[in-house]
Amino acid sequence: MKRRMPKVADLAPLMQFKKPQLNPKTRRLDKALTIEDLRRIAKRRTPKAAFDYTDGSAEAELSIARARQAFSDIEFRPAILRDVSTVSTGWDVLGAPVAQPFGIAPTGFTRMMQTEGEIAGARAAGRAGIPFSLSTMGTSSIEDVAAANPRGRNWFQLYMWKDRDRSMALVERAAKAGYDTLLATVDVPVAGARLRDKRNGMSIPPALTLGTVLDALPRPQWWFDFLTTEPLAFASLDRWSGTVAELLDTMFDPTVTIEDLRWIKSQWPGRIVVKGIQTVADARRVVDVGVGVDGIVLSNHGGRQLDRAPVPFHLLPDVVAEVGRDTEVLLDTGIMSGADIVASIALGARFTLIGRAYLYGLMAGGEAGVDRAIAILSEQVARTMRLLGVTCLEELSPEHVTQLIRLAPREKLVNQLER
Repeated sequence: MKRRMPKVADLAPLMQFKKPQLNPKTRRLDKALTIEDLRRIAKRRTPKAAFDYTDGSAEAELSIARARQAFSDIEFRPAILRDVSTVSTGWDVLGAPVAQPFGIAPTGFTRMMQTEGEIAGARAAGRAGIPFSLSTMGTSSIEDVAAANPRGRNWFQLYMWKDRDRSMALVERAAKAGYDTLLATVDVPVAGARLRDKRNGMSIPPALTLGTVLDALPRPQWWFDFLTTEPLAFASLDRWSGTVAELLDTMFDPTVTIEDLRWIKSQWPGRIVVKGIQTVADARRVVDVGVGVDGIVLSNHGGRQLDRAPVPFHLLPDVVAEVGRDTEVLLDTGIMSGADIVASIALGARFTLIGRAYLYGLMAGGEAGVDRAIAILSEQVARTMRLLGVTCLEELSPEHVTQLIRLAPREKLVNQLER
């Protein structure tokens, strides 16, 4: 093999030095290529109690692990030789257009994760053309979120409290502020056993103890923001001093029934969606009782309530077969990629909601981090559709997805094997 001295002309095309990015936030967000990348950044930058509140779930955390595993246990069946030079990732959901088949789920205590909180999420959602959902347990007011996203779609998530008048006062405020959809959440009669929060002594507002001070030392930016901005409080509630579980058990009403849904519907002028459906029978029941719901969300509350709850993605095909012609079926819990979203749409979901995925972006970089999370998922949705050989959401079908069996009822699996 002959060797020679390299010539300058040969080296010049190889020497493509990039201009250094001096903004540290932009630099770290640019390096995030997946939601899991954002999660790792968020963990480094956020105090343990706040991060664990977002990242954790109930008891042994089996529900969230199984939900994420369910998305891993799929096999795509792509079609080839299709013109996929352009793809459309939007359609109508609950009576209005969306630019992507996902929106931001309602999350509580959001300013605790990062001080920009719900305002950052609402602004980012508005730019992306997707809905933003504000939780009853939000830390920005109904009116402030509407002002931050004046031309976008804002949804309000309602917990029915023991004090019904206060619950309906929130509904009236949301209607007056122009929110177009109400998410009536029905899977929280009492608080789930969120053991990470108990072990961390997580309270609202966060308590300054020796442990939290030591935890703050490598995360000065979070504490600087926390101590120099508006005090953390629930925008829809009075101030609360105590643990999250104590607050939830004080507020939530375990007596709520289907009749309460009718009562809520009678006072809400917009679309109404029941969030927290976990069985085919309850999906049918909610649709059939004459409440007039416009949609249901298959959800086990992100695994934060009943551990070992049904996996929403596993339920999806059966629920769509049962009620899909009568109402729109939405899905959340466990979504960490655009491929998860595409698989859900293929199996019949009209829309999906992201909670932790958006919060990881918020903790990683505030409003810019939410933009990055939305961009990652949007890019993955479009790329997955192209690789499947489809150009629009309407072309997705169950033929594109196989749910591989890992967890199945024993008697059902035995019957399959015998056949």
